[in-house]
Amino acid sequence: MSAYVYILASKRHGTLYTGSCANPAERIALHRIGKGSEFVWKYKVFTLVYLEHCGTTHDAIARERSMKRWNREWKVALIEAHNPGWHDLYPELNDLMVF
Repeated sequence: MSAYVYILASKRHGTLYTGSCANPAERIALHRIGKGSEFVWKYKVFTLVYLEHCGTTHDAIARERSMKRWNREWKVALIEAHNPGWHDLYPELNDLMVF
């Protein structure tokens, strides 16, 4: 089964949240209704700004853990390299996913 790591943002250069999951559309929908993470809900971190296919769940969890140790500048650089306008990728999520 495919798995992904993702970054959500509250706004451009705002609060960031890094997570991993097998079904990003479902997981981010849960975040947006307050059932995904207390942190996400508290800080209104709802904009999907980065999505990376990792192959397996194990790979996605390892990548998430690695990225959570990164400093903020590295995360911002990653987002801006792939999504310089910090656009919400959620509406086109199905086009971005690898099945």
